[in-house]
Amino acid sequence: MVYAWGLRSDQPSYAPKPPSTLLPPDDPRLKPISLTPIGILRTPFPDRVSTPRQPHVSEGAEGRIELASGLGLEHAVSDLEGWEYLWVVFLFHLNKGWRPKVLPPRSAGKRRGVLATRSPHRPNPIGLSLVRLVSVEGLVIHVRDVDMIDESPVLDIKPYIPYAEARPGARTGWLEPLAAENESASAAEAPADPEPGFSVAWSPYAAEQAAYLKDEHGIDLVAPVTRTLRLGPQPHPYRRIRVLPDGTSLLAHKDFRIRFRVERRDVTVLSIGTGYRERDLALSDDPAVEVHRAFTARFPPGGEPAAC
Repeated sequence: MVYAWGLRSDQPSYAPKPPSTLLPPDDPRLKPISLTPIGILRTPFPDRVSTPRQPHVSEGAEGRIELASGLGLEHAVSDLEGWEYLWVVFLFHLNKGWRPKVLPPRSAGKRRGVLATRSPHRPNPIGLSLVRLVSVEGLVIHVRDVDMIDESPVLDIKPYIPYAEARPGARTGWLEPLAAENESASAAEAPADPEPGFSVAWSPYAAEQAAYLKDEHGIDLVAPVTRTLRLGPQPHPYRRIRVLPDGTSLLAHKDFRIRFRVERRDVTVLSIGTGYRERDLALSDDPAVEVHRAFTARFPPGGEPAAC
């Protein structure tokens, strides 16, 4: 006998057995698994704050995957050059523990179940990112559009196969209201980001401060700050943003404090300040403080033009 959907009655069913009880945490099938990294990622991002949230906002950031020698990986990378994109499976190696609910940047202040997000704070700290392949030189794979922290351990690499993996018309869960506002993309093309980014501009005074830090001390604030504010300037604990009494907002980026204002979807960076207290600036012998001491001497607190 043949059923209407094409399976013979004597063929095995491919549906999983229904659960009889809840799976206990001490089930022997859940025993710990040991994995050994096959290499590390080298990227321009030394910490969480400076790392982009997704590959498409990393603005072509370049990196490389350094594979370990002595494992036979010289043969494993054969034929890799023909692929344009690669999936990189890696570890969020700086994470401590995980959170059942998290606050994603675009969740409008509502916590979401971590398995319904791309948050790095997961039960198993495993990341998955899509990067663009540039070249393969022996055990070094050069890539672009990286959004991982420098020295992240790499567990695996797989080619991206568009016809098998691209699903442009797929539902987007709690992002669905945002996606509904952007219906210009057809099912045959990749949809645009469901939430338009914010426009970020730097005032002349803030630009002068940023140029001083980059030229005199090698500190680039423009790229990471712009990237963070484009994602959204609303108060958010993960992005360390708060509203000031005068209506402007303050972003804490490492040891610097960036003041900005928001008008609809336009963000203007007004000034850069130090995150150190006066006492620390006066007494600390930390070399990092010396940069801030020189910066505040060149740009005294409260010295920004009145127009700001």
